[in-house]
Amino acid sequence: MTPRPAERPDPAARRRFGGRALRYLLLLLGSVLLLDAIIGERGLLAVLNARREYQALEQALERARAENADLRDQIRHLRSDPATIEAIARGELGFIKPGEKLFIIRDAAPPTP
Repeated sequence: MTPRPAERPDPAARRRFGGRALRYLLLLLGSVLLLDAIIGERGLLAVLNARREYQALEQALERARAENADLRDQIRHLRSDPATIEAIARGELGFIKPGEKLFIIRDAAPPTP
């Protein structure tokens, strides 16, 4: 028997295998990049969460600014308007003007038979 020469692989088959492996590698790399873009540290979900948080903080800042404006207005009234000072003194502190009489009416308990 005569020895057979060593079989060589078909060059076309090698190219097909290399092309297929390259396609799978590119598909895997693309998938990883897509997942990172969606759920990564700086991905789409993180950006959406940051936007929501930014809007909530912006609304809180606007409420605080409105409250500050109201407080400034109240301070201005307290410093310059005697009627406002008098209303607070009468309502919260129970002050009366000289010459006024204070009547305190208490509920009486109903008579027992």
